[in-house]
Amino acid sequence: MFDAVRNNKKVVQIFLLMITLPFAFFGVESYVKNVGSGGGVATIGGTSIQLGEFQQAMREQQERMRAALGSNFNPAMMDTPEARRAVLENLVNQRLLALDAQKLRLSVSDVTLRETIAAVPAFQENGQFSLPRYEAVLKAQGMTQPVFENRLRHDLALQQLLGAVAEGVMVPQGSVDQVYAVQLEERTVSEVRLPASQFAAAVKLGDDAARKFYDAERKRFEMPAQLKAEYVVLSKDAVAEQLSIAEADVRKEYDAHPERFSQGEERRVSHILIQADKSAGDAALKTAKEKAEVLLKQVAAKPDDFARLARENSQDPGSAEKGGDLGFFGRGAMVKEFEDAAFGLKKEGELSGVVQSDFGFHIIKLTAVKASKTRPFDEVKGEIAAELKRNEAARKYAELVEGFTNTVYEQADSLKPTADKFKLAIQTTDWLAQSGNPPAPFNNEKLIGELFSEDALKNKRNTNAVDVGNGTLVAARVLEYKAAALKSFEEVKPVIEKALANEEAVKLAEKDGEAKLAQLVKGDAVALQWGPSRAISRSEPGVQPELLRAVFRASTDKLPAYAGVKVPGAGYALYRIEKVSRPAAKDDDPRRAAIKQQYARVLAEQDFGAYIAALRKRYDVKVNYSLLEEQKDK
Repeated sequence: MFDAVRNNKKVVQIFLLMITLPFAFFGVESYVKNVGSGGGVATIGGTSIQLGEFQQAMREQQERMRAALGSNFNPAMMDTPEARRAVLENLVNQRLLALDAQKLRLSVSDVTLRETIAAVPAFQENGQFSLPRYEAVLKAQGMTQPVFENRLRHDLALQQLLGAVAEGVMVPQGSVDQVYAVQLEERTVSEVRLPASQFAAAVKLGDDAARKFYDAERKRFEMPAQLKAEYVVLSKDAVAEQLSIAEADVRKEYDAHPERFSQGEERRVSHILIQADKSAGDAALKTAKEKAEVLLKQVAAKPDDFARLARENSQDPGSAEKGGDLGFFGRGAMVKEFEDAAFGLKKEGELSGVVQSDFGFHIIKLTAVKASKTRPFDEVKGEIAAELKRNEAARKYAELVEGFTNTVYEQADSLKPTADKFKLAIQTTDWLAQSGNPPAPFNNEKLIGELFSEDALKNKRNTNAVDVGNGTLVAARVLEYKAAALKSFEEVKPVIEKALANEEAVKLAEKDGEAKLAQLVKGDAVALQWGPSRAISRSEPGVQPELLRAVFRASTDKLPAYAGVKVPGAGYALYRIEKVSRPAAKDDDPRRAAIKQQYARVLAEQDFGAYIAALRKRYDVKVNYSLLEEQKDK
């Protein structure tokens, strides 16, 4: 929701991404008031970050990672010194910004706050601010109006602060052109591979080579302890499956909130885009605009040619192939300049003038209009029922958590009483190891740890009910157990011999390849069957990065030039570089604009780092690293 109001310059957006705001920048005063002056994990300018604040930030970061990674999330990712320090450094940076904002007495007027809120699409109906929708959205987020507005006011203050830093970010045009030429450089190459298999016949392993390797690397051949388990899951989803929602309740919700089901006017347009970043410079903007104006005259003279001209000229890759068609959209879906122009057209077939946005210059054609309407009950009743069921499931789940936890503990010799009481299915696992990457929900470190505990293994008792995140509790019980064991030498001998032979063959291939490369570089003739020539770029798809690095690191002062690279586990590759092509910079090339944005980000990160470093000196930052490290065991 706060992203919708961060519509300022791209460099300021970069700064905003550099600090994770765990509670949407609660406000300058909330950071620097009501905080102690000591006894925390860090002190900054006479204020302190307390242990509880740090622990809360750790939990919130863990939940963000869980949401982003889903079943691939492992809580152990956060249980490292590096992760704890990163979270604390983030808190310190936030406090520094808050102190500086307070010192500069930055403020946001009530008028600015109201205008910002009114412009958020999530708070609008039919393109206009809607107080009922505003209240409904905040309620769904679990926020009151005063809390949200306080957070937003100080989020805007932060943007003012960072905006002042952003003003100093200047991107040298010459540097952009140089990076453009280097990144888009192409080299025409031929390749020859020296695979390890060609050298396999020359490999002679000692009689005891496999045994020596086995004895030296016994850990490689250990089978970890494994178990099979049964388990039950109490989750909001499981509770929801047991619920049914009466249609009368659905109808009541529909009648009580008609504004939620109104659908604003939608328009279908086609457009032709000539890309031009607003910061590209006057010359580039003038060239792009003149090109758009020429196209507008052609379309105005022959309206039926719009789709053809879009396919041939539009620089919007998503719509050009469709004749510029963007489909239907409502207010709030497009950038403001584009939206205003599209909704300002009066009749189907009407053309806009040349419209400038952050993306460049547009020519817009209105092709269809869908009038605003209220979605009928039969169309939305399924959505409403699902929402009511989720809400009821969340409420009921909260009521059941304590009973589930107690039953699992009190009836520790079996999961059946818990399954019967809460109407849950008892599920079973395949073989699980404590290390590695077990499947969800056993990728939760606490749950898998309890399963492999002495009590669970020897006494076959239930684990505790473990919260694995996302409103889910799991309890498990060991069914079978296999202790760790070492595979016999006879079992793994063929695998070892094959691996050792390939390793020696790879070494021979690499030695031969490096010798041939040295000859080629000296200018000697070497009998090789080069493959067909082809042009490759630095980001060539399907080519291993180490091969690209070898080709593009090679000096091309004299052509043909040569490069060679080890292909891990496979042999050696030789390259003959026959031609080097560097494109001339074009102002209207979107790739150049993308490089400029990337360069701006690099410079912005440097400026932001320097700004934070200066604040650290000004406000005397001290971190209690010993207290921080103590948290790893908690």
